[in-house]
Amino acid sequence: MNTAKATLAALRRRVAAIEASGETEGREAARIVGLDQGEVDAALGGGLACGALHEIHAAAGADNAAASGFAAALVLRAAPQDRPVIWIRQDYAERENGALHADGLAALGLDPARLILVKLRDPVAVLRAGIEVARCAALGAIIVEVWGEPKALDLTTQRRLVLAAEASGVTIFLLRPGAQPLPGSAETRWLVRAGPAAALPMNAPGHPTFDLTLLRHRHGPPGGPWRLEWNRDAQLFKHQALLRHSAALSELGPPEAAAEGAVLPFERRTAPDRREGEGRAPDRRARSGGA
Repeated sequence: MNTAKATLAALRRRVAAIEASGETEGREAARIVGLDQGEVDAALGGGLACGALHEIHAAAGADNAAASGFAAALVLRAAPQDRPVIWIRQDYAERENGALHADGLAALGLDPARLILVKLRDPVAVLRAGIEVARCAALGAIIVEVWGEPKALDLTTQRRLVLAAEASGVTIFLLRPGAQPLPGSAETRWLVRAGPAAALPMNAPGHPTFDLTLLRHRHGPPGGPWRLEWNRDAQLFKHQALLRHSAALSELGPPEAAAEGAVLPFERRTAPDRREGEGRAPDRRARSGGA
C-alpha cells in the first residue's frame, strides 16, 4: 500500500471513530451564521450558509497566509464548538507557504486539539479525501487546500463537494493558494488581502485584519470591499475604517506562480522562522499587513 492509500485509510478509520462516538445523530437543519452583524451579513442575505462549499482566494502570493487565517476564522464561525475540524492540505502548499503553526491557530481561537491535519502529495488525493470526509455529519467543518489550478478540480468535482456538504450539513472551505478565481459551484467566493492591524492599548499588536471582497454569492450580487478585524474572544468580525482608493482592493493581480504524511492530531510545535512567511501563523502575518 502506497503512502497516499495508507493516509486515506487512516483518515477513514479516524472519521469512522468520530461517527461511532455518537456525538451527532445526522444532518442538522440548514442554518446560517453571522460574520459581522452588519454589512457583510446583509450582503450574504443574513449570514454565511453552513452545509455549503465556500471558496477562498488570496489576492497575491503575499496574501496566502491571510487567506489561511480567514479560512480558519470562518471555520470558527461555522463549526459547532464540540466537533472536530479537518484540514486536508496538499503538501506543496506547505512547501510554498510554511507549516501551520499551532500557537498561531490558538491565537486565532482555534484549539489545535480540535484539528486533524491531513497532508497529501497530489490534488486528486486531497479532493478525494475532502469528498469522503465531508459525508460525515459528526464533523464541525473541513478546509480543503489545493495548490494552483489542478485539472482534477473541475466542475464535476466541485459539484461532488457541494452535494457532500449539503447531504451532511458540514461546511467545506476550499482554500485556493496560487489560483485565479474562476467560475465554479461554490456558494460564495472570497478574495482576501492582509490588512493593516490597528494597534491595541499600550501599542500591543492589533487584531488580525483582512481586506475582503465577495466575488460571488450564489443568491445575490458581489460585495465589498470591506476591512474586517477578527476578535478571537468574541469569535466575530468587526469593521475597521477602510480608505477606498480605487486600486486598493479591486485590482486583482495574479497570485505568484508557483510529504505526504500520516493522519494525526495537530501537534503543537514551534518552528523557527527561516524567511518571512515560513513557520509563522496566518494571523501573525495578517496582523502586520503581510501574509
